[in-house]
Amino acid sequence: MLGITGCAQSNRLAPSTDSPVEGKKVAYVMQMAPSDIFRMWSESAQKTAEGLGMEFEAFFCDGSDDKWRDTVTQCAAEGYDGLLLSHGGKDYAYTFLTNLLQQYPDLKIVTFDTLFEDSSGQAQKIEGVTQFFQQDSQLAELLLDYICNTLYSDKTEAGEPIKVLKVWKGPDFLSSFDRRQEGYEKYEQQGLIQTVETIGPSNDENAEPSITEAAAAALAKYQEGELDAVWCCYDLYASGMYTALTQGNYTIPMVSVDICNADIEKMAEEGSVWKACATTNWNYNGEFGMRVLALELAGEYDKIIDPMTGKAGDWLELPAYLVTQDMVSAGGINVSNLDTVAGAQYSDRSWMPTAGWITALLGD
Repeated sequence: MLGITGCAQSNRLAPSTDSPVEGKKVAYVMQMAPSDIFRMWSESAQKTAEGLGMEFEAFFCDGSDDKWRDTVTQCAAEGYDGLLLSHGGKDYAYTFLTNLLQQYPDLKIVTFDTLFEDSSGQAQKIEGVTQFFQQDSQLAELLLDYICNTLYSDKTEAGEPIKVLKVWKGPDFLSSFDRRQEGYEKYEQQGLIQTVETIGPSNDENAEPSITEAAAAALAKYQEGELDAVWCCYDLYASGMYTALTQGNYTIPMVSVDICNADIEKMAEEGSVWKACATTNWNYNGEFGMRVLALELAGEYDKIIDPMTGKAGDWLELPAYLVTQDMVSAGGINVSNLDTVAGAQYSDRSWMPTAGWITALLGD
Protein backbone atom coordinates (compact mmCIF):
# COMPACT_ATOMS: atom_id res chain seq x y z
CA MET A 1 0.00 0.00 0.00
CA LEU A 2 2.88 2.38 0.68
CA GLY A 3 3.97 2.06 -2.93
CA ILE A 4 0.55 3.29 -4.06
CA THR A 5 -0.04 6.18 -1.70
CA GLY A 6 3.38 7.39 -0.71
CA CYS A 7 2.19 7.94 2.86
CA ALA A 8 0.46 5.70 5.37
CA GLN A 9 0.14 5.17 9.08
CA SER A 10 -1.02 2.01 10.79
CA ASN A 11 -1.97 0.97 14.30
CA ARG A 12 -3.21 -2.30 15.79
CA LEU A 13 -5.16 -2.20 19.00
CA ALA A 14 -5.60 -4.30 22.04
CA PRO A 15 -9.19 -5.55 21.77
CA SER A 16 -11.98 -3.92 23.76
CA THR A 17 -15.07 -5.77 24.97
CA ASP A 18 -17.90 -3.27 24.62
CA SER A 19 -17.88 -2.23 20.97
CA PRO A 20 -20.00 -3.71 18.16
CA VAL A 21 -17.26 -2.62 15.74
CA GLU A 22 -14.41 -4.22 17.69
CA GLY A 23 -11.73 -5.62 15.39
CA LYS A 24 -13.08 -3.91 12.28
CA LYS A 25 -10.41 -2.70 9.91
CA VAL A 26 -10.87 0.87 8.62
CA ALA A 27 -8.90 3.35 6.54
CA TYR A 28 -8.88 7.04 5.80
CA VAL A 29 -7.96 7.73 2.17
CA MET A 30 -7.29 11.37 1.28
CA GLN A 31 -6.82 12.45 -2.33
CA MET A 32 -4.57 15.37 -1.28
CA ALA A 33 -1.14 15.48 0.32
CA PRO A 34 -0.91 15.88 4.11
CA SER A 35 -1.46 19.42 5.46
CA ASP A 36 -1.97 20.94 8.93
CA ILE A 37 -5.71 20.41 8.96
CA PHE A 38 -5.74 17.00 7.30
CA ARG A 39 -3.07 15.67 9.65
CA MET A 40 -5.37 16.82 12.45
CA TRP A 41 -8.22 15.08 10.64
CA SER A 42 -6.25 11.83 10.40
CA GLU A 43 -5.14 11.96 14.02
CA SER A 44 -8.66 12.53 15.33
CA ALA A 45 -10.05 9.78 13.09
CA GLN A 46 -7.34 7.43 14.33
CA LYS A 47 -7.98 8.23 17.98
CA THR A 48 -11.71 7.67 17.47
CA ALA A 49 -11.24 4.39 15.61
CA GLU A 50 -8.89 3.04 18.24
CA GLY A 51 -11.18 4.18 21.05
CA LEU A 52 -13.93 2.07 19.47
CA GLY A 53 -11.69 -0.98 19.14
CA MET A 54 -10.95 -0.76 15.43
CA GLU A 55 -7.72 -1.03 13.44
CA PHE A 56 -6.89 2.15 11.54
CA GLU A 57 -4.67 3.12 8.63
CA ALA A 58 -4.35 6.41 6.75
CA PHE A 59 -3.27 7.09 3.19
CA PHE A 60 -2.54 10.42 1.48
CA CYS A 61 -2.48 10.38 -2.31
CA ASP A 62 -0.57 13.57 -3.14
CA GLY A 63 -3.31 15.08 -5.27
CA SER A 64 -3.50 12.12 -7.64
CA ASP A 65 -6.95 10.82 -8.57
CA ASP A 66 -5.35 7.65 -9.92
CA LYS A 67 -3.59 6.99 -6.59
CA TRP A 68 -6.82 7.63 -4.74
CA ARG A 69 -8.75 5.12 -6.83
CA ASP A 70 -5.92 2.57 -6.71
CA THR A 71 -5.65 2.91 -2.93
CA VAL A 72 -9.40 2.56 -2.39
CA THR A 73 -9.50 -0.48 -4.68
CA GLN A 74 -6.61 -2.15 -2.90
CA CYS A 75 -8.10 -1.47 0.55
CA ALA A 76 -11.33 -3.14 -0.58
CA ALA A 77 -9.41 -6.11 -1.99
CA GLU A 78 -7.43 -6.46 1.26
CA GLY A 79 -10.61 -6.84 3.28
CA TYR A 80 -11.05 -3.49 4.95
CA ASP A 81 -14.47 -3.28 6.57
CA GLY A 82 -14.94 0.48 6.25
CA LEU A 83 -13.42 3.40 4.33
CA LEU A 84 -13.51 7.11 5.13
CA LEU A 85 -12.84 8.73 1.76
CA SER A 86 -11.94 12.37 1.21
CA HIS A 87 -12.01 14.59 -1.89
CA GLY A 88 -12.89 12.11 -4.60
CA GLY A 89 -13.59 13.83 -7.91
CA LYS A 90 -17.20 14.46 -8.84
CA ASP A 91 -16.47 13.41 -12.44
CA TYR A 92 -15.66 9.83 -11.41
CA ALA A 93 -16.60 9.15 -7.75
CA TYR A 94 -20.18 8.02 -8.39
CA THR A 95 -19.36 5.46 -11.09
CA PHE A 96 -16.18 4.27 -9.38
CA LEU A 97 -17.76 3.72 -5.95
CA THR A 98 -20.94 2.22 -7.38
CA ASN A 99 -18.87 -0.38 -9.24
CA LEU A 100 -16.68 -0.97 -6.18
CA LEU A 101 -19.69 -1.69 -3.96
CA GLN A 102 -21.11 -4.09 -6.51
CA GLN A 103 -17.89 -6.08 -6.14
CA TYR A 104 -17.64 -5.63 -2.35
CA PRO A 105 -21.26 -5.28 -1.12
CA ASP A 106 -20.34 -5.59 2.58
CA LEU A 107 -17.90 -2.67 2.47
CA LYS A 108 -19.06 0.47 4.33
CA ILE A 109 -18.12 3.88 2.96
CA VAL A 110 -18.36 7.47 4.22
CA THR A 111 -17.19 10.33 1.99
CA PHE A 112 -16.09 13.91 2.69
CA ASP A 113 -16.21 16.71 0.11
CA THR A 114 -17.12 14.21 -2.60
CA LEU A 115 -20.09 14.90 -4.84
CA PHE A 116 -21.77 12.10 -6.79
CA GLU A 117 -22.72 12.94 -10.37
CA ASP A 118 -23.51 10.65 -13.28
CA SER A 119 -22.11 11.01 -16.79
CA SER A 120 -24.69 13.67 -17.63
CA GLY A 121 -23.79 15.77 -14.58
CA GLN A 122 -26.91 14.89 -12.60
CA ALA A 123 -26.59 14.55 -8.83
CA GLN A 124 -26.85 10.96 -7.60
CA LYS A 125 -26.87 9.01 -4.35
CA ILE A 126 -25.34 5.63 -3.51
CA GLU A 127 -27.44 3.54 -1.16
CA GLY A 128 -25.75 3.00 2.19
CA VAL A 129 -23.05 5.64 1.60
CA THR A 130 -23.09 8.76 3.81
CA GLN A 131 -21.73 11.98 2.32
CA PHE A 132 -20.64 14.90 4.46
CA PHE A 133 -19.26 18.34 3.80
CA GLN A 134 -18.36 21.59 5.44
CA GLN A 135 -21.34 23.94 5.40
CA ASP A 136 -19.77 25.73 2.45
CA SER A 137 -22.53 28.28 1.90
CA GLN A 138 -22.29 29.25 5.56
CA LEU A 139 -18.50 29.63 5.27
CA ALA A 140 -19.03 32.22 2.54
CA GLU A 141 -21.82 34.00 4.39
CA LEU A 142 -19.92 34.33 7.68
CA LEU A 143 -17.15 36.23 5.89
CA LEU A 144 -19.51 38.51 4.02
CA ASP A 145 -21.48 39.22 7.19
CA TYR A 146 -18.17 40.19 8.85
CA ILE A 147 -17.31 42.50 5.95
CA CYS A 148 -20.73 44.14 5.89
CA ASN A 149 -21.55 44.33 9.59
CA THR A 150 -18.15 44.63 11.28
CA LEU A 151 -15.65 46.11 8.84
CA TYR A 152 -18.11 48.39 7.02
CA SER A 153 -21.19 48.62 9.21
CA ASP A 154 -21.51 52.36 8.51
CA LYS A 155 -21.74 51.78 4.75
CA THR A 156 -24.16 48.89 5.18
CA GLU A 157 -26.41 50.96 7.46
CA ALA A 158 -26.36 53.73 4.85
CA GLY A 159 -27.47 51.27 2.17
CA GLU A 160 -24.19 51.44 0.26
CA PRO A 161 -22.95 48.15 -1.21
CA ILE A 162 -19.47 47.05 -0.17
CA LYS A 163 -17.14 46.92 -3.18
CA VAL A 164 -15.50 43.50 -3.26
CA LEU A 165 -12.62 41.98 -5.21
CA LYS A 166 -13.55 38.30 -5.45
CA VAL A 167 -10.80 35.68 -5.55
CA TRP A 168 -12.41 32.67 -7.13
CA LYS A 169 -11.72 29.23 -8.52
CA GLY A 170 -9.16 28.17 -11.07
CA PRO A 171 -9.50 25.69 -13.95
CA ASP A 172 -9.28 22.60 -11.71
CA PHE A 173 -11.49 23.85 -8.89
CA LEU A 174 -12.90 21.79 -6.04
CA SER A 175 -16.62 21.08 -6.19
CA SER A 176 -17.09 22.70 -2.77
CA PHE A 177 -16.32 26.09 -4.31
CA ASP A 178 -19.62 26.04 -6.18
CA ARG A 179 -21.37 25.45 -2.85
CA ARG A 180 -19.59 28.54 -1.49
CA GLN A 181 -20.93 30.51 -4.44
CA GLU A 182 -24.47 29.91 -3.16
CA GLY A 183 -23.69 31.88 0.00
CA TYR A 184 -21.83 34.58 -1.90
CA GLU A 185 -24.69 35.15 -4.33
CA LYS A 186 -27.12 35.90 -1.50
CA TYR A 187 -25.17 39.02 -0.58
CA GLU A 188 -24.96 40.12 -4.21
CA GLN A 189 -28.68 39.59 -4.75
CA GLN A 190 -29.53 41.56 -1.62
CA GLY A 191 -27.39 44.47 -2.80
CA LEU A 192 -25.12 44.25 0.25
CA ILE A 193 -22.01 43.77 -1.86
CA GLN A 194 -20.92 44.69 -5.37
CA THR A 195 -18.36 42.42 -7.03
CA VAL A 196 -16.01 44.86 -8.75
CA GLU A 197 -13.81 42.17 -10.31
CA THR A 198 -13.26 38.41 -10.08
CA ILE A 199 -9.80 36.88 -10.39
CA GLY A 200 -8.48 33.32 -10.06
CA PRO A 201 -5.34 31.28 -10.68
CA SER A 202 -4.46 30.47 -14.25
CA ASN A 203 -2.74 27.31 -13.06
CA ASP A 204 -3.94 25.40 -9.98
CA GLU A 205 -0.68 23.45 -9.79
CA ASN A 206 1.03 26.77 -9.00
CA ALA A 207 -2.01 28.48 -7.52
CA GLU A 208 -0.35 30.73 -4.95
CA PRO A 209 2.14 32.52 -7.25
CA SER A 210 -0.49 32.53 -10.00
CA ILE A 211 -2.88 34.42 -7.71
CA THR A 212 -0.15 36.84 -6.64
CA GLU A 213 0.48 37.75 -10.28
CA ALA A 214 -3.21 38.12 -11.10
CA ALA A 215 -3.87 40.11 -7.93
CA ALA A 216 -1.01 42.55 -8.53
CA ALA A 217 -2.36 43.28 -12.00
CA ALA A 218 -5.93 43.72 -10.71
CA LEU A 219 -5.04 45.93 -7.75
CA ALA A 220 -3.03 48.29 -9.95
CA LYS A 221 -6.21 49.23 -11.84
CA TYR A 222 -8.01 50.79 -8.87
CA GLN A 223 -7.65 54.04 -7.00
CA GLU A 224 -7.97 54.31 -3.23
CA GLY A 225 -11.58 53.79 -2.17
CA GLU A 226 -12.59 51.87 -5.29
CA LEU A 227 -12.13 48.53 -3.50
CA ASP A 228 -13.38 48.01 0.04
CA ALA A 229 -12.49 44.37 0.70
CA VAL A 230 -11.10 41.17 -0.78
CA TRP A 231 -13.07 37.91 -0.39
CA CYS A 232 -11.21 34.65 -1.10
CA CYS A 233 -12.93 31.31 -1.64
CA TYR A 234 -9.88 29.32 -0.46
CA ASP A 235 -7.00 30.07 1.87
CA LEU A 236 -4.26 28.92 -0.53
CA TYR A 237 -5.50 31.57 -2.94
CA ALA A 238 -5.68 34.02 -0.03
CA SER A 239 -2.01 33.45 0.70
CA GLY A 240 -1.12 34.55 -2.83
CA MET A 241 -3.48 37.51 -2.51
CA TYR A 242 -1.88 38.48 0.81
CA THR A 243 1.54 38.60 -0.86
CA ALA A 244 0.24 40.97 -3.54
CA LEU A 245 -1.43 43.21 -0.97
CA THR A 246 1.62 43.43 1.29
CA GLN A 247 4.15 43.86 -1.52
CA GLY A 248 2.02 46.67 -2.97
CA ASN A 249 1.47 48.30 0.44
CA TYR A 250 -2.30 48.07 0.07
CA THR A 251 -4.45 48.38 3.19
CA ILE A 252 -7.57 46.70 1.75
CA PRO A 253 -8.89 44.16 4.30
CA MET A 254 -9.00 40.51 3.18
CA VAL A 255 -11.02 37.50 4.38
CA SER A 256 -10.84 33.83 3.33
CA VAL A 257 -12.41 30.39 3.61
CA ASP A 258 -10.44 27.59 5.39
CA ILE A 259 -7.52 27.93 7.76
CA CYS A 260 -4.02 26.61 8.44
CA ASN A 261 -1.09 27.56 10.67
CA ALA A 262 0.46 29.77 7.98
CA ASP A 263 -2.82 31.70 7.68
CA ILE A 264 -2.91 32.31 11.42
CA GLU A 265 0.69 33.54 11.41
CA LYS A 266 -0.09 36.03 8.65
CA MET A 267 -3.27 37.20 10.36
CA ALA A 268 -1.29 37.84 13.55
CA GLU A 269 1.41 39.94 11.86
CA GLU A 270 1.47 43.59 12.87
CA GLY A 271 -0.62 45.66 10.47
CA SER A 272 -1.87 42.57 8.64
CA VAL A 273 -4.70 43.05 6.13
CA TRP A 274 -5.82 39.41 6.63
CA LYS A 275 -8.76 40.04 8.93
CA ALA A 276 -10.72 36.77 9.20
CA CYS A 277 -11.07 33.13 8.17
CA ALA A 278 -14.19 30.99 8.14
CA THR A 279 -13.62 27.36 9.05
CA THR A 280 -15.01 24.25 10.60
CA ASN A 281 -13.35 22.80 13.72
CA TRP A 282 -10.72 20.50 12.24
CA ASN A 283 -10.06 18.93 15.63
CA TYR A 284 -13.55 17.43 15.31
CA ASN A 285 -13.91 16.68 11.59
CA GLY A 286 -12.00 13.40 11.51
CA GLU A 287 -13.76 12.21 14.66
CA PHE A 288 -17.11 13.07 13.11
CA GLY A 289 -16.35 11.07 9.98
CA MET A 290 -15.13 8.07 11.92
CA ARG A 291 -18.16 8.10 14.22
CA VAL A 292 -20.41 8.06 11.14
CA LEU A 293 -18.44 5.16 9.68
CA ALA A 294 -18.67 3.26 12.97
CA LEU A 295 -22.45 3.74 13.02
CA GLU A 296 -22.66 2.43 9.46
CA LEU A 297 -20.60 -0.60 10.44
CA ALA A 298 -22.92 -1.20 13.41
CA GLY A 299 -25.97 -0.86 11.16
CA GLU A 300 -27.26 2.12 13.17
CA TYR A 301 -28.04 4.49 10.32
CA ASP A 302 -30.86 6.07 12.31
CA LYS A 303 -28.23 7.59 14.63
CA ILE A 304 -26.36 9.33 11.80
CA ILE A 305 -27.65 12.86 12.41
CA ASP A 306 -27.06 15.95 10.28
CA PRO A 307 -25.66 18.70 12.57
CA MET A 308 -27.47 21.38 10.58
CA THR A 309 -30.98 19.88 10.64
CA GLY A 310 -30.89 17.53 13.62
CA LYS A 311 -32.39 14.80 11.43
CA ALA A 312 -31.05 11.41 10.37
CA GLY A 313 -29.82 11.30 6.81
CA ASP A 314 -27.07 10.44 4.36
CA TRP A 315 -26.14 14.05 3.48
CA LEU A 316 -24.51 15.86 6.42
CA GLU A 317 -22.94 19.30 6.85
CA LEU A 318 -20.49 20.46 9.52
CA PRO A 319 -21.13 23.83 11.19
CA ALA A 320 -18.86 26.74 10.29
CA TYR A 321 -17.25 29.38 12.50
CA LEU A 322 -15.56 32.75 12.09
CA VAL A 323 -11.98 33.20 13.30
CA THR A 324 -10.96 36.86 13.41
CA GLN A 325 -7.63 38.62 13.59
CA ASP A 326 -8.44 39.78 17.12
CA MET A 327 -8.69 36.16 18.29
CA VAL A 328 -5.18 35.22 17.11
CA SER A 329 -3.31 38.50 17.45
CA ALA A 330 -1.86 37.72 20.89
CA GLY A 331 0.35 35.04 19.35
CA GLY A 332 0.87 31.39 20.23
CA ILE A 333 -2.32 30.32 18.45
CA ASN A 334 -2.40 27.55 15.87
CA VAL A 335 -5.00 25.23 14.36
CA SER A 336 -4.61 22.80 17.26
CA ASN A 337 -5.47 25.28 20.01
CA LEU A 338 -7.94 27.57 18.26
CA ASP A 339 -10.54 26.37 20.74
CA THR A 340 -8.83 28.48 23.42
CA VAL A 341 -9.72 31.74 21.65
CA ALA A 342 -12.54 31.01 19.18
CA GLY A 343 -15.42 30.95 21.68
CA ALA A 344 -17.80 28.39 23.11
CA GLN A 345 -19.62 27.74 19.83
CA TYR A 346 -16.39 26.61 18.18
CA SER A 347 -15.92 23.99 20.91
CA ASP A 348 -19.55 22.82 20.98
CA ARG A 349 -19.84 19.07 20.44
CA SER A 350 -23.58 18.67 20.88
CA TRP A 351 -23.98 17.81 17.18
CA MET A 352 -21.50 14.91 17.25
CA PRO A 353 -23.27 11.67 16.14
CA THR A 354 -23.35 9.05 18.86
CA ALA A 355 -24.97 5.96 20.34
CA GLY A 356 -24.95 4.56 23.84
CA TRP A 357 -21.92 2.36 23.19
CA ILE A 358 -20.00 5.24 21.57
CA THR A 359 -20.70 7.48 24.55
CA ALA A 360 -19.58 4.72 26.90
CA LEU A 361 -16.29 4.30 25.01
CA LEU A 362 -15.52 7.86 23.94
CA GLY A 363 -17.60 10.16 26.11
CA ASP A 364 -19.61 12.92 24.45
